[in-house]
Amino acid sequence: MRLFDSHCHVHDDRMPGGTDAAVAVARDAGVATMITVGCDRATSLAAIAAAERHGDVWATVGLHPHEAVHGVDTIRDLFGHPRVVAVGEAGFDFYYEHSPRQEQAEAFASQIQLAHELDLPLVIHTRDAWAETFDVLGGEGVPERTVFHCFTGGERETRRCLDLGAWVSFSGIVTFTSATDVQAAARLVPLDRLLIETDAPYLAPVPHRGKPNQPAWVGCTAQFLADLRDVSLAELAESTFANGVDAFPAIGSGPDRQ
Repeated sequence: MRLFDSHCHVHDDRMPGGTDAAVAVARDAGVATMITVGCDRATSLAAIAAAERHGDVWATVGLHPHEAVHGVDTIRDLFGHPRVVAVGEAGFDFYYEHSPRQEQAEAFASQIQLAHELDLPLVIHTRDAWAETFDVLGGEGVPERTVFHCFTGGERETRRCLDLGAWVSFSGIVTFTSATDVQAAARLVPLDRLLIETDAPYLAPVPHRGKPNQPAWVGCTAQFLADLRDVSLAELAESTFANGVDAFPAIGSGPDRQ
């Protein structure tokens, strides 16, 4: 059984035991592939460095909406690296608004354009900004491969994402007792459009909630979703692994991906 953590920050200094140890523990837990996600220039470089050290780790380069004020030109030169497999995470975050909304919109649009230009998948972060997210996507055109990471919408937003041809990725939030809307969404997503993630070191799933998260725990989310959808863990794991390879085709599916 292979697990695919479609979105983590295993390069992060807060990773329990450090990056290399967290990757080793994840391997032992059956996690065959991890995508570690950049949020600005420094974290994108750290993600690339982690991917250079580990054949089962791949990197994205992106400008998180919190960092939109820095401008996409600060990351543009990093996309030529062979371990970079996607643009993002990019989008909107109106919960914190660490960058002004207009600058978030401009950074998101620029990264959508980059995804088109470079023929790379786009990883979207959206929080309290569904209408704005869909508006910008409509204006710029949805990249062929688009992933809504850490999905927190309900059934209406799920259908909009699926209508766009996107993959929908669920984090440990789906395991929280209070997350009934997210659980309803997870039942609605077709198995061939479903991804799982940790967003580590954030959002540890039950039974680890409240602790620093790590990629090894993506299996907890997989088990919860398997139970929720009344399928076996093996089926859920293999389907989400295949979906991850489809969503991020630069990775390939062989055992040695470096």
